[in-house]
Amino acid sequence: MIIGLTGGIGSGKSTVSRILRQLGVPVVDADQVTHDLQRRGQPIWQAIFDHFGWPILTAGGELDRKRLGYRVFSDDQKRQWLNQLIHPVVRQRLRELAAEWQANGTPVVVWDVPLLIEGGLYREVDEVWVVYADPEQQIRRVMERDHVSYEAAQKRLSAQMPLAQKIQWATRVIDNRGSRDLLEKAVTELWQDVRGGR
Repeated sequence: MIIGLTGGIGSGKSTVSRILRQLGVPVVDADQVTHDLQRRGQPIWQAIFDHFGWPILTAGGELDRKRLGYRVFSDDQKRQWLNQLIHPVVRQRLRELAAEWQANGTPVVVWDVPLLIEGGLYREVDEVWVVYADPEQQIRRVMERDHVSYEAAQKRLSAQMPLAQKIQWATRVIDNRGSRDLLEKAVTELWQDVRGGR
């Protein structure tokens, strides 16, 4: 069984992912897979460098994800180009990792994928879990986490599919409008329910 975990910027998806790991759940992080595929010398790194040039590299020649993020968040065409480059390769790698877990006899694997719906990966999972928070909470969390202005956080949020829309695809919705303790309780109960139902 593959569970697709998704949310939006500042919704708390990464926190849910950490809680699941603490519960012993195997979680494949699509962001980490993407990082690995974007390392210097990899084909994706080369394609991004060819497209954007030196300004998006660090002094050591790795991708400066923050600079790249600023460029694509403010330009729909650039963001679309980047997504079309990355999504197929990440999708293939997620499939390979899921097959490895399955071969080792693991009954449930979670794919932590920010763009699960937008990238079409929701079609390849058995359940979709969406982490939900109010838009104002998302903006506040992004401001605190990334030390950016309200306007910058709002711009990032508006570049994504709204969570209210994402929950239309959800098998289960994880409500993260309360405290960390409440979130931990909700995720633990959800995991016990899934494990008990297998």
